[in-house]
Amino acid sequence: MPEGKRLGRVVLTNTSRVMYPELNLTKRDVVEYYLRIAPRILPHLGNRALVLQRFPDGVSAPGFYEKDAPAGTPEWVHLYRHHSVSAGRDLHYIVCDSPDTLIWLANLAAIELNIPLARLDDPESPDLLLFDIDPEPPAGFREGVTVALALREMLADLGLVSFVKTSGKKGLHVVIPLAGGYRFSHTRNFVHAVGSLLARESPLVVSELSQTHDPGKVFIDYLQNSAWKTMIAPYSLRATGTATVSAPVSWEDLSRGIDPGDFTLQTFRAEDADPWMDLYTSTQRLPEVGK
Repeated sequence: MPEGKRLGRVVLTNTSRVMYPELNLTKRDVVEYYLRIAPRILPHLGNRALVLQRFPDGVSAPGFYEKDAPAGTPEWVHLYRHHSVSAGRDLHYIVCDSPDTLIWLANLAAIELNIPLARLDDPESPDLLLFDIDPEPPAGFREGVTVALALREMLADLGLVSFVKTSGKKGLHVVIPLAGGYRFSHTRNFVHAVGSLLARESPLVVSELSQTHDPGKVFIDYLQNSAWKTMIAPYSLRATGTATVSAPVSWEDLSRGIDPGDFTLQTFRAEDADPWMDLYTSTQRLPEVGK
């Protein structure tokens, strides 16, 4: 994949620039990863407004978040206009609904791809509910797994099927696909209520914002269940030294024991079994949960 090569509609630039210095992985490696994983990641990106985290000088240098499509965005890239009250202007979000757009994003050094929990046909109505499981040191991934498995059991008792992925860092994301008609206030309150119940049962768990940084605890973050807030997309790369991936995993594999560092740009293969294959055909309604 030489410099200046056209890949689909995209002319690649600076492909030899090092993106992951610890591993000497280049932008070419990033482009090849996203091209390889396109069949897996595109179903999670299409019809959603992307928030990019770009690292033009590699992950060891400061990156930046980008909501608005940058200058020079090709006319064939689909955009979604949304008026941002906080920014005081219209933003033009990128919609990644094709391999060409995905390659173009990789060529921009958009390492991390973040998605909202609602589709663009109704951005105020979530189709995904997120339990963001965040261990605070000295708690780590192992404690996060303990909490995730307890959460899965509680959700199953409520009649809900859940899906899990690594965050690509120290945490885990537990996701429930939703039937239509919900608002973020409903899903946020549901996650908060379940987190509070779990905190009563386990001294490891905290569920209040004021407890986020309690040492050795695992915070179940409910606040991402808000309009236009995002989670890292399934199969997205992370800006870590070891080029980790936010990897969907099966509950069985999580129970047997996994290392999030095993899921990387170099090791992840599109032909592996997809634990989230049934995510969007498993939509559910939420039961009432009291605090």
